[in-house]
Amino acid sequence: MQPADVLPLTQIPDALGRPLRDLRISLTDRCNFRCTYCMPRERFGSEHAFLPRSHLLRFEEIERLGRLFAELGVRKLRLTGGEPLLRRDLETLIAKLARIPGITDISLTTNGSLLGAKRAKALADSGLGRITVSLDAIDDGVFQRINDVRFPVAPVLRAVEHAQAAGLGPVKINVVVQRGVNDDQIEPLAAHFRGTGCILRFIEYMDVGTTNGWRLDEVVPAAEIVERIHARWPLEAVAPNYPGETANRWRFADGTGEIGVIASVTQPFCGGCTRARLSAEGQLFTCLFGSRGHDLRALLRDGRSDDTIRETLHGIWGARADRYSEQRSSETTGDAKVEMSYIGG
Repeated sequence: MQPADVLPLTQIPDALGRPLRDLRISLTDRCNFRCTYCMPRERFGSEHAFLPRSHLLRFEEIERLGRLFAELGVRKLRLTGGEPLLRRDLETLIAKLARIPGITDISLTTNGSLLGAKRAKALADSGLGRITVSLDAIDDGVFQRINDVRFPVAPVLRAVEHAQAAGLGPVKINVVVQRGVNDDQIEPLAAHFRGTGCILRFIEYMDVGTTNGWRLDEVVPAAEIVERIHARWPLEAVAPNYPGETANRWRFADGTGEIGVIASVTQPFCGGCTRARLSAEGQLFTCLFGSRGHDLRALLRDGRSDDTIRETLHGIWGARADRYSEQRSSETTGDAKVEMSYIGG
């Protein structure tokens, strides 16, 4: 995307000297999948109480916060959920965000189930720059067991093609790898996406939230993933695109593409984390593994001035000292943490 203006680069360091550069915005806590590692059906069944619509941030409120975050140094926005494509008139919001001076990149993470050709084009036309599609298996049976709503893999693969055709690339494919669940899909996924222009990213299974029954022995280390793919198709390390990038990058030596591995468990990268996260109801979290947020919706709806909210954001980020993944231990993994479906990935 091409912003109308570029603000002077602002440095807002946290307590550990990390700048604020990225804001991930959850648009809804609802999802049409029940993935076992994120929204297990036994905890998110028909009786689960999702947020009332009135509790969600309105588009004008998200736009206002986006502008204030941009003034404090944020350059990248990622729209998440739940499933963000469940939010009505999403293109209207994207168009608003695309006009914010200083924002240079707007992306969206989706399960792909609702992404048809017309929707992909509309998203691109509104100002969306990139799409990331979550796809944890290429085998239909494995994929349906994971999403737990019997949704087949073929429409998701078509969604990837629609995103590419609309220019929402390079499309990234996110794969959460669990041992004994879908670790047999590593090589088949690599085989499928080599040469397609998509960037395949394998994510170590993390202890986000408290409902997925996370165990360390279900984590497939990033090093093992790289070794397995390298044994079939030689890989070469690639330098990060920018400071604080979450994925370690590798390219196929034969020039057929790139993969990434996100190793939050075995190779924590807290020291370079530049990300804040905004929940659908306006709670600001400074860590994916946080237990409580800061209520920005109350400030917005109480009529607080931009200066007051900007000062509040500055104070929240300035006091930030989160580094959960570096401190993870058998004692911390059972701590109460916000659910991924609430805060976004």
